[in-house]
Amino acid sequence: MTTADQVLDALRAVKDPDLGRDIVALGFVKNLAIAGGRVAFDVELTTPACPVKDRLREQARAAVMTLPGVSEVAINMTAQVRHAAAHAGQTPDGLSRVKNVIAVASGKGGVGKSTVATNLALALARTGARVGLMDADVYGPSVPTMLGPADEAGGAKGEGVFAPAQKLGLKFISMGLFTGADTPVIWRGPMASKLIQQFLGQVEWGELDYLFIDLPPGTGDVQLTLTQVAPLMGAVIVTTPQEVAVGITIRGLRMFEKVRVPILGIVENMSMFVCPHCEQATPLFSHGGGRTAATELQVPFLGEVPLDPAIVVAGDAGRPVVSDGATTPAARAFTAIAERLAQQVSIVNDATARAARFQPEEVQVTEGAVLVRWSDGHVSRFASRALRLACPCALCVEELTGAPRLDPATVPADVQPNEVRPVGRYAFQFLWSDGHTTGIYSFDTLRGLDPAAPREKPAPRRLPVLDGGRTARPGGQS
Repeated sequence: MTTADQVLDALRAVKDPDLGRDIVALGFVKNLAIAGGRVAFDVELTTPACPVKDRLREQARAAVMTLPGVSEVAINMTAQVRHAAAHAGQTPDGLSRVKNVIAVASGKGGVGKSTVATNLALALARTGARVGLMDADVYGPSVPTMLGPADEAGGAKGEGVFAPAQKLGLKFISMGLFTGADTPVIWRGPMASKLIQQFLGQVEWGELDYLFIDLPPGTGDVQLTLTQVAPLMGAVIVTTPQEVAVGITIRGLRMFEKVRVPILGIVENMSMFVCPHCEQATPLFSHGGGRTAATELQVPFLGEVPLDPAIVVAGDAGRPVVSDGATTPAARAFTAIAERLAQQVSIVNDATARAARFQPEEVQVTEGAVLVRWSDGHVSRFASRALRLACPCALCVEELTGAPRLDPATVPADVQPNEVRPVGRYAFQFLWSDGHTTGIYSFDTLRGLDPAAPREKPAPRRLPVLDGGRTARPGGQS
């Protein structure tokens, strides 16, 4: 008779392509039951929007069916969104049961950021995830217009507690719910910041898998308040293809990097015009600026949203393009981007959780070597060339097999890092003197490259990072 250990051993051949580990090690296999030749179990993914769900199911079924005596395999695919790593500061009361807080930002106005935020939130809600949307644009709130009249109106529930409005299964709050459509908000920065703090701490969001925060354009008071108060697990950057828009967008991206908020990816909105009759795509402005920026900055490119007339019509009607399961080019684009975003949330959460075991206290680049002092007191010394040869990026290592693609003969003997940049709260990016810049080493990976490093878990600490003589402190201050 087939045993549980045999089933689990077979399932270790099935790997999550994003997290890079097998589904048994990841804890995805639940409720395993064996009755005669029938094997049944659940595969619990990290998001209901997982785009490789069907592939993992079939791989798991095929792996178990190879076992002798197995005649039937029943797999139930479920999802449990993981909670982001604990925030360094105190989490506002209203967000205590929110698993992932995601900022949607742009460096300039007019790029369709609110349209992107609203449709991504609804696309994830349609997969079964519990999703909220906070409109943080105090002076130009547009989310209530895009969503139309609420299915359930929010309002005061008691002293200092507000219930969000609800539409199409999405919880949302906006200054636009409290003012007339043509009423200007004439407030100074501190008043706007105070309102954002109330949205974070006094709105009863309840249990949410994802809370999107639609930021105003720029890098002003509201953005600073959110990065200091909200437990942001990551940020999505929205741009249009034009060079001037991409350039300004990069400034906004750098703001999040300075405060150690991971960049989940870039979305290029209004990428091209799609004919509503033949679906022929035509670049009206330019094309590919977002993808190019993502490549240069070494952040994920989540996708392109076309300039589709259906977006305008749907937004004006208060029914975003993804709300009714439409199959227009824009609806398909938003759905695909939402899936990639959910992937990135899972990847960053996994990497951050693993990195939390060992935090670097200090990084120094010396002649021919890189020194890392860890929070448990251990000091790792890596020869610069050996560290370069161990680069885990897709250009240096085959992603599926793990086989090396980098020819050691092409790496100079005197190669060394010109710069070491923190990536969120879980990795470093090394910019090497041979021109290679795509190497992102998670703390877990870096620790694993030192065979002498202790493997026990140290006490969690938040410590500054020294980069070439300059200390980068939490919050981006130097």
